[in-house]
Amino acid sequence: MQWEKTSWRKKPIKQHPVYEDTQALAEVEHTLSQYPPLVFAGEARALKEQLAKVAKGEAFLLQGGDCAESFAQFNATNIRDLFKVIIQMGAILTYGASCPVVKIGRMAGQFAKPRSSDMESIDGVSLPSYRGDLINDVAFTPQARKADPQRLLQGYHQSAATLNLLRAFAQGGFADLNQVHKWNLSFVKDNAFGQKYEELADRITQALAFMSACGIDSKNSPILRETEFYTSHEALVLHYEEQLCRQDSLTEEWYDCSAHMLWIGERTRGLDEAHMEFLRGVKNPLGVKIGPNATKDDVLGICDILNPHNEYGRLNLIIRMGADTIKEKLPKLLDSLKGEGRNILWSCDPMHGNTIKAQNGYKTRNFDRVLDEVKSFFEIHKANGTIAGGVHLEMTGMNVTECTGGSQAITEEGLACNYNTQCDPRLNAMQAIEMAFLIADMIKGMR
Repeated sequence: MQWEKTSWRKKPIKQHPVYEDTQALAEVEHTLSQYPPLVFAGEARALKEQLAKVAKGEAFLLQGGDCAESFAQFNATNIRDLFKVIIQMGAILTYGASCPVVKIGRMAGQFAKPRSSDMESIDGVSLPSYRGDLINDVAFTPQARKADPQRLLQGYHQSAATLNLLRAFAQGGFADLNQVHKWNLSFVKDNAFGQKYEELADRITQALAFMSACGIDSKNSPILRETEFYTSHEALVLHYEEQLCRQDSLTEEWYDCSAHMLWIGERTRGLDEAHMEFLRGVKNPLGVKIGPNATKDDVLGICDILNPHNEYGRLNLIIRMGADTIKEKLPKLLDSLKGEGRNILWSCDPMHGNTIKAQNGYKTRNFDRVLDEVKSFFEIHKANGTIAGGVHLEMTGMNVTECTGGSQAITEEGLACNYNTQCDPRLNAMQAIEMAFLIADMIKGMR
């Protein structure tokens, strides 16, 4: 079947909103189609080139950000704090991996989430599930839970404003490597386990001092004061994604200009379904979440559809299995693919497979379980002779209490202090930076 940006509409679809007012939806779609692109085709191509290096073991991927962005919490401080944490982690991992780190935020468009159930019940009342601010509202009322097409426009405008600020932060001096390192030194100093990370921090300090002595500093070297930063989100609401498709004037190829990278989840990766059909026609780098039940045929089918020319940097398979399950399932999957010659970027999402409900009812994740899955991911790839390309984390720059453990020793009882997520629990800023130090140390030990 020949691809068109509308061809997904002829396929079965899951996890997609149903709009009661189809005329209102059509009007919003037309408006969106006239808006400027949020990113440019050349930027997406540049990211693909960077991800090709990751797939070859020449760079490392750090992808992280909110589980689901919130309209209500949209402000410059939250954007800045998340960006700050990601570049802090990037600096730590650059040294640990001894290679460039490709930084991709789950932001500027991460407004929609698949849900395990279409309906939510509270005190005997059943309403449609909250599916993210791009679709409906978290308030538990019949009106709030209706899919509202006007939200697609608000999502676009907030994404545009976020991207504008991110570009300013990335290029305007906020990401100066010396400043970033000072932030990390403050983390080490103020952390109860600071001594554990002090050696790595000292080595980075020495490296920066050496470069300065050689005349290389942020004043004369833009690479030290600027950073490349890309955006990504789950391409869930295809009414939105379709309208942000643009045909590149240089190549005449189609790009989804809502983000640099798009991914689809475990629930929407059906080979003959709408989300796969839509993504196969856009030239952005793509990701697909892979759970514990994925088979060799599933992976090869995804490769055939999304990366038929077997290009490096095109396809990122994001493993999400759980700390225990990955030890059994991933070696078998990798072994089954030996000899197939597929150019795949493998990354690890250690968050989703380790979600539990605490005794007090809070959905949470334990820091040590998350770290254990990452460790297993690296060890399994090393044993298999394949490349562990990076990590994919749900995290925030805010001081939330949503995941237990870490050096802060957040307990289940402590979750109530500042539990702020609208969907899934996120690592807070300190936990995310601590995770980066531990992963960096892990990588150095394996090389």
